[in-house]
Amino acid sequence: MTRATGLPTRDFGREREVILRGRTAAARLGVSPDLAESLLRQLIQSSLATQEHARVAAQAHGSGKRALIIGGHGKMGGWFADFLASQGFRVAIADPKGGLPGFDTLSSWQDDPLDFDLIVLATPLSATTRLLELLARRRPRALIFDLGSLKTPLRAGLDALVKAGCRVTSVHPMFGPDTELLSGRHVIFIDLGNAAALEEAQELFAPTMAQRVVMGLDEHDRLIAYVLGLSHALNIAFFTALADSGEAAPRLARLSSTTFDAQLDVASRVAAESPELYFEIQSLNEYGSESLLALQHAVERLIASVKSGNAAQFGDLMHRGRAYLDVRAAALADG
Repeated sequence: MTRATGLPTRDFGREREVILRGRTAAARLGVSPDLAESLLRQLIQSSLATQEHARVAAQAHGSGKRALIIGGHGKMGGWFADFLASQGFRVAIADPKGGLPGFDTLSSWQDDPLDFDLIVLATPLSATTRLLELLARRRPRALIFDLGSLKTPLRAGLDALVKAGCRVTSVHPMFGPDTELLSGRHVIFIDLGNAAALEEAQELFAPTMAQRVVMGLDEHDRLIAYVLGLSHALNIAFFTALADSGEAAPRLARLSSTTFDAQLDVASRVAAESPELYFEIQSLNEYGSESLLALQHAVERLIASVKSGNAAQFGDLMHRGRAYLDVRAAALADG
């Protein structure tokens, strides 16, 4: 099933029907309905991922084209190498750490004629601006975009490419390199004034079920301060409080609650990520302090309401939060 735009969609109604039937059948057979639902969801995910990969290959947007990934040895660079290769691109990797099996290796892209159709920068934020500026001096014919989690630190490099007349946009895949199915995932595209480049970058994801969102550079970082900055900070504060609590981890491991276990699961994934990357996301965003101050203020209000025994103030925090989350849920339901 596809939208009029050609973007594939999931039949969530049909999925729900299959899952409910599975739960009913499991209960009748004396099998845990939750277990049956979990297995069905895994089968649906696997089936959708297979369909999505087949569509990407069938569209063959990159057939006969060449792509260069600068920094392709990293996890996200490797994901993009596979993604572009599946579309028919001949992919070359340029990375100080070397290439990847199955792809061309470019030892020094700065000495290469850069006769590529697409150039992707999958490099650390701290290095990306300089690399963008170097590309601007070369003025390659390729569509150029970075994969940075933040855009304000890249402003000078992106502006240099725009002024040089290059076909440039900026992309933020809102998922990790282990992602197989893009349904429910977002890919953000930054409008830098080149409509053709913006459209061409979006077309790479047209065969997938990813939601494509276009926004400005400053709007992106202002929102990312909450989407990434706030959520990362909250989880770092959570596991830091646990580590500093004096309660031994084995003792807490013997206890369980739905909320605590769910929070631990998210916090464990955050703790496993790169401290260098997460520090960049907190410190390099021009709008980053806004969300951190909001978190600080929220915690201070929570502490004040508990210490003063102010049940009305505590309740107000919860009621306001519930109202906000209800509005968000309604917005998601409206599509």
